[in-house]
Amino acid sequence: MDIICYLIQGTLPVAIPLLLVALGGMFSERSGVINLALEGIMLFGAFAGCLFVYLFTGSFGNIQLLLIAGTVVAAIGGIIYSLLLSYAAINMKADQTITGTAMNMLIPALVLLICKMTFNSDGITTNANFYIREVPVLSNIPVIGDLFFKNTYLTVYIGFALMLILTILYHKSSFCLRLRACGEHPHAADSVGINVYKMRYAGVSISGFLGGIGGFFYAVGIMDANCNGHTGVAGFGFLALAVMIFGQWKPEKILLASLFFAFLRTLAYSVPLIPFLYNLGINTAYYRMLPYVVTMIVLAFTSKHSKAPKAEGIPYDKGQR
Repeated sequence: MDIICYLIQGTLPVAIPLLLVALGGMFSERSGVINLALEGIMLFGAFAGCLFVYLFTGSFGNIQLLLIAGTVVAAIGGIIYSLLLSYAAINMKADQTITGTAMNMLIPALVLLICKMTFNSDGITTNANFYIREVPVLSNIPVIGDLFFKNTYLTVYIGFALMLILTILYHKSSFCLRLRACGEHPHAADSVGINVYKMRYAGVSISGFLGGIGGFFYAVGIMDANCNGHTGVAGFGFLALAVMIFGQWKPEKILLASLFFAFLRTLAYSVPLIPFLYNLGINTAYYRMLPYVVTMIVLAFTSKHSKAPKAEGIPYDKGQR
């Protein structure tokens, strides 16, 4: 039971950043814009959020309020950085793949430069601890309390709340119906009065919002118990793209895919605690490669059946039919 608790408690904080960033990629691609810049957006959000926490740790009486404020700052940072992709892809009709790649290369160098010049280090580390030992009342529920309401982070509950809200909006709102129309048949959407350019800006901005939060949650809930803004997010942006494809651009399937890949990562780092795996004598580095290897295998077998939005990656031109 102890190892099961450990695996679940370790999986959820990893799954939430993957889930949020993959959902962000989904909204962007549903609008018709491929967002390969998720890795860079994550890092920018992590840096912005952790910088805020570093500067204002002493100004908040409640540490959880500080986390929420840092989340808002990270979200705003993600939106601002995603506007570079929006302008290049929508207004300038630039190649979206190249633009996203350039954005991923820019931000680690920029963050490293700022941190070296300001803090003389490779990142920002604070003493703000967002770890929750147990949730009052709920932690006393038999079995469920031990699994989900002890030894976790507030980011887990915020992440699932966002997942619920976004899923309802995706399936029930007219906004998301228009958004999906712009990613499938933009000219048809334009013919009924939908502004394709604005909807694509909205889709990319939502991906920036979620990507920034996902990056900050990565820094809070994965690096360690403190808030760390480093110059990399371990390829989580690209892994989130794989999760999005594996989840077929649908929120419910993306949730399951996020949990699956997060479990593999947690399992890889928990090998010393599992006698069967530890006694095999396999170098732990191979286990840590497992999530990425599985990603390639899954994509190899599922990509043929993927049903991506028809107009994704194609710049919209009102004059073409």
